[in-house]
Amino acid sequence: MLRNFFTRRFDFERNGTTIKKEMLAGTVSFFTIVYIIAVNSLILSEAGIPVEAGIIATILASFFGCVLMGILGNAPILLVPGMGINALFVYTIVQSLGLSWQEALAVVFTSGILFSIIAFTRLSDLLSRAIPHALKEAITVGLGLFLTLIGLEKGGLVTRGENSMIALGNLGDPHVQATLLTLVITLFLFMRNVKANFLLSILFGTFIAYLFGLLDMHELKNTAFSFEPYKNVFGAMSFASMTSLAFWIAVFSLTMVLVFENIGLVHGHTAMLKQPEKYRRSLQANALSALSCAFFGTSPTVSTVESATGIAAGGRTGFTAVTAGVLFLASAFFIPVIKLIPSSAIAPILMIIGALMLQHIKNIELNDFSEWFPAFVIIVMIPFTYSIADGIAFGFILYPLLKIAVGKTKEVSVPLVTVSLLFLMNFVFHII
Repeated sequence: MLRNFFTRRFDFERNGTTIKKEMLAGTVSFFTIVYIIAVNSLILSEAGIPVEAGIIATILASFFGCVLMGILGNAPILLVPGMGINALFVYTIVQSLGLSWQEALAVVFTSGILFSIIAFTRLSDLLSRAIPHALKEAITVGLGLFLTLIGLEKGGLVTRGENSMIALGNLGDPHVQATLLTLVITLFLFMRNVKANFLLSILFGTFIAYLFGLLDMHELKNTAFSFEPYKNVFGAMSFASMTSLAFWIAVFSLTMVLVFENIGLVHGHTAMLKQPEKYRRSLQANALSALSCAFFGTSPTVSTVESATGIAAGGRTGFTAVTAGVLFLASAFFIPVIKLIPSSAIAPILMIIGALMLQHIKNIELNDFSEWFPAFVIIVMIPFTYSIADGIAFGFILYPLLKIAVGKTKEVSVPLVTVSLLFLMNFVFHII
């Protein structure tokens, strides 16, 4: 009976998938993004939120976001606290603007309200139509490069250079060697179209890391965990600074990042799915999830770029996201085990998915410099600034300027100019 309910609700047959494929895709997606539990909680701790409370907040926000996306959007897109946005929450809103983390959560709530208004009204369609096709495709390509860079870093194949920003990692390092060996196995499984290839590669990669002596088995003994600190975080938002300029600067900055980063991410994922009809509902689920984070006690969720791994693994419906959400909830009881999965097992998957997303560059018109150069700027600035939002901003600001320079003002819509000016204002606020 339950199986029939899921089949009807997610319409597996029409989407060309099965419940088994969706569960496998959700499991793969979960393991490629599960690192966010540890990473996000550590970043939140720098704002004053206890690490253990940050872990629970991240798990609950991810569970709620993924299930909401699955039910409302019926898309295999995972919603988890976003990297970059969590840094904005901590280092800009709390440390630079001087708000407490409780007041920063109120900023998240206010931004979530504004995001929801946009997502549930004609404004979302207006903004989507205002964004030129070349820039939409560029965002997808830029995300691919960003994902590849993350994979290279996690695998130790690139590192911070002494005489350059990045350099080749130490090929004699066991971690790098484990990554390369796992990459070869992952490529073989992927190109042979082996079922559950990414999940198998994670298992093989973990075993290889064990053989290389990279796993700390003592983590399994460290099972002590307290839920007590979370009582002081759930629903702890404070509007005490709502009348201050700093509060509204924070709201403006966070809203800009939330709206346009997620418009780009959702478009990229639905384009990869070849299901553009799921864009609007997915964006709405995204907005409601971001709003809920103010209550859970974390920075906002985003349509994570790692969702592409689930899509590549065969995920076509929201059941992929629901599966990942349930695994997030279950992870609260298996945190030491999950932490055993090494980055060398995850890195190859991120690199391959990033490469697949690069194929969208063929959809960018390369005969018009004013069209493709702003797209090029987005593509390079997303990974080079290590910020999806900043990369998008540079391209959006440049696009109307180049169109005006060559006398093609008719190709620049009023909404696009407005968005470009808002991005410019956001940079000015950060300078001030």
